[in-house]
Amino acid sequence: MKTDDRSSGDGLDGLQRSLCGLATGLLGRPLAVAAADASAPGLRSIITSQHLLLGRSLPEAGGPLGSACAAAVAHAVAHLLFSPLAQPARLLKPMSQAVVSALEDARVEQLLARRFPGVRRWFSIHRAPLPQPGNFSFEALITRLDWVLAEPHHEDDNYWVNKARRLFLEANEQHGLEDPAAFRAVASILANDLGQMRVRFDPQHYVVPSAYRDDNSVLWTFDRQEEEQEQTLSVSQAARALPSVDRVPQSAEGPSSIQEEIELGRYSHPEWHHRLALWRRDWCTVVEKLPAASLAGAASSHRAWWSREAPLSIQRLRRLSRRQRLRRQWEGDDIDLNAAIDVMVDRRALLQPEPRLFMRPGRESTTSSILILLDLSESTNDLSTVTGRSLLDLEKQAAWMLAQATGHTADRIAIHGFLSNTRSEVSYYRLLDWDQPVDELACSRVMSVSARHSTRLGAALRQATTHLQVESGRYRGILVVTDGEPADVDVFEPDYLVEDARMAVQQAQRLGIRTFCLAVDPKADRYVRRIFGWRDYGIADDPHQLPVQLQRAYVRLAAG
Repeated sequence: MKTDDRSSGDGLDGLQRSLCGLATGLLGRPLAVAAADASAPGLRSIITSQHLLLGRSLPEAGGPLGSACAAAVAHAVAHLLFSPLAQPARLLKPMSQAVVSALEDARVEQLLARRFPGVRRWFSIHRAPLPQPGNFSFEALITRLDWVLAEPHHEDDNYWVNKARRLFLEANEQHGLEDPAAFRAVASILANDLGQMRVRFDPQHYVVPSAYRDDNSVLWTFDRQEEEQEQTLSVSQAARALPSVDRVPQSAEGPSSIQEEIELGRYSHPEWHHRLALWRRDWCTVVEKLPAASLAGAASSHRAWWSREAPLSIQRLRRLSRRQRLRRQWEGDDIDLNAAIDVMVDRRALLQPEPRLFMRPGRESTTSSILILLDLSESTNDLSTVTGRSLLDLEKQAAWMLAQATGHTADRIAIHGFLSNTRSEVSYYRLLDWDQPVDELACSRVMSVSARHSTRLGAALRQATTHLQVESGRYRGILVVTDGEPADVDVFEPDYLVEDARMAVQQAQRLGIRTFCLAVDPKADRYVRRIFGWRDYGIADDPHQLPVQLQRAYVRLAAG
């Protein structure tokens, strides 16, 4: 790519084709790159999962225009590859968001430079210049922070800046750059220090110091009231500025009733053809998403309805384990050698020996990581003749109640959902992830997801398995809640997706992940036993008993 000719083409527009190629090469998938209109309010670039809108400040970034754009593209790719996107912004104050974003910028750039060392030069050329020594504004401190984190040999005489470098390096040594949570903890400490130092922060006028960097809106998700107060271009505004982006339709209540769905990534999975005994490589595309979050008031109404049910009670599971041995017992499976030696010593000393000579297994608390996988296909919209509620509502209610009930245990629980519209679009919704609080925002995500299309179970199980592989719980399991056998509009053979799902279950088992199915279908015995085996399924004849049935299934999974 040519990076030293400022007059080639028509500025940013003349470089667009080369930049798109660069973005695709770095990211490994297509990423559309376009220049912002002159009327766009933001100075910095905007990133979405599929697009990069280059900021109007790039021509004034200093240095060759081409390398400034290349730095902007590389920085955007770093976020899409390594950053946790769409974090809830309401949990942090604006200054804390800015500090977290600054550390995240440094972290992802270093990770990208490991993979592509040449990008380090682009970042170095276009980093914001150092401020005057007596300037202690928030912008100046962040600029100095950028320098000490990017240049190991750069010296700074400010205590806060040096503390930031020390904490950043310690987090890198202890957890590695791949752990964003460790650096978010560092950012919390630094933001608190800035508050103690009475450093002023003006969120209305703050701009990320380095012109090649984006406005960090891709890292956060805002409710509508916060978005109206923001002066920078939001992610949804950036999407509307690019004509090729698919828009999410607004609900009948008006544009403020929902937010847009956020795409987190696309993943390819194989599929098993049982008649040919053949794996179809990269056959299905799974699209991970965050649902369009509803208003908090709507979430409250659902929680009020859900709270009418008696809360579930999950007791801490304790099971026999040979790792916990009880010694000097009256009876047991093995001889306690130490006790036997004491008996021989007592007999030689003409003493009365201790008769408790045995060992037996003790009980230990189990730790588990359970992923509840909800079927979000069109058939779950069917209404109950008793309560007038859909099966989808009953599924979400049961999953939410179970998540609340496990809050006091050490077990880790997540709620995901899936639906499919042919093999090219298997939507996978992450409604509640591990370590996320079971609060109003999580309730909004669970409540707002809708049901449509079909049930390609095998692809969803493989995606769920990838999430559980990184979990450290002793017992790991997937708890599927569905109302029918796997099906999709591009599959015409009745047993094809059933056999594929069976293979997906076996793949999970080989990785130490147990899969259990709770089917809300009186006729489910034919296919669920075939997919999950004779002991790893249950049939809920009454959908209104889902919370209790789900609790029992969870206890079976968590007990290993």
